[in-house]
Amino acid sequence: MDHNHIRPWRNIYRRKSRQIMVGNVPVGGDAPISVQTMTNTDSADVAATVAQVRACAEAGADIVRVSTPDEASTKALAAVVRQSPVPIVADIHFHYKRAIEAAEAGAACLRINPGNIGSAERVKEVIKAAKDHGCSIRIGVNAGSLEKHLLEKYAEPCPDAMVESGLDHIKILQDNDFHEFKISCKASDVFLAAAAYQALAEATDAPIHLGITEAGTLNAGTVKSAIGLGNLLWMGIGDTLRVSLSADPVEEVRVGYEILKALGLRHRGVNIISCPSCARQGFDVIKTVEILEQRLEHIKTPMSLSIIGCVVNGPGEALMTDVGFTGGGAGSGMVYLAGKQSHKLSNDQMIEHIVEQVEARAAAIEAAPAAAAE
Repeated sequence: MDHNHIRPWRNIYRRKSRQIMVGNVPVGGDAPISVQTMTNTDSADVAATVAQVRACAEAGADIVRVSTPDEASTKALAAVVRQSPVPIVADIHFHYKRAIEAAEAGAACLRINPGNIGSAERVKEVIKAAKDHGCSIRIGVNAGSLEKHLLEKYAEPCPDAMVESGLDHIKILQDNDFHEFKISCKASDVFLAAAAYQALAEATDAPIHLGITEAGTLNAGTVKSAIGLGNLLWMGIGDTLRVSLSADPVEEVRVGYEILKALGLRHRGVNIISCPSCARQGFDVIKTVEILEQRLEHIKTPMSLSIIGCVVNGPGEALMTDVGFTGGGAGSGMVYLAGKQSHKLSNDQMIEHIVEQVEARAAAIEAAPAAAAE
């Protein structure tokens, strides 16, 4: 249930940017903020890489990046692209021929730093390959790999150095009449990344790819990414994002969506609102929510579910969700449907019944546009 239209204080006003295409996915402009991740398989292993790409796509990834550090990986890329359900970005560092090979293999986008792949002639060759094969380009500035002359100028990685690097790279592309690009300026420090992204957002109208690089483990990296990316998104900055975790790439996708869902910027699947549990709980909230989260992974329809252990906050939360269950006493609780009190239910029947109600509600939501069109 979406109440944003009657609560303007929840609105986020996105920065205006140009729109480009990464394969069939629009990035920038009024397009939804896309969620990306990156494979960690051996890129020359087509079967393993495709399997991971598909798992990420099933979790909701709109775009997947594949590292192509050598000729074996760019040779395999064509097969990966053919079997991928989503656009593939080729991750290029240093060797301009890998970028050309990736474009020829069908990559939808090339992730490069134009300034570190060689001479002006080599850059022109890469840009020509991108044009010839319909590739976009992501300029990837990173605090950990700034150009030597910028480090000498600024003494250390800082927002000014990162933005100058990004604008220098933009100029290289624009001087070669190439405009299908987006840009990132990542750092592992949330303050540095946020300051650089804010300055970059003011300096260019290019679509911005957000990321807190090398954020850490699943738990620590999720917190760091939520703080860094969440603040930028709240300010309206960001057209696509990748959460960088030392974890399964599927987890990066899930965390990315959770950040967007928390800000009301994008909705996918069931948003579970649950209490932390306490002595008042009428059932085991933590175990129940864990089971429901797994049982409802197949639901892609945006909707909300409240699972609250007692009547202190339960009825109020249930009034604002599609399906709700509030714990009561004597081994039973109350089911809420579409924000209204519906019927009592015993705790031992709750999980199966809630799954059935969520599936039914999802089907009704999906059917509503078709019925309205008839």
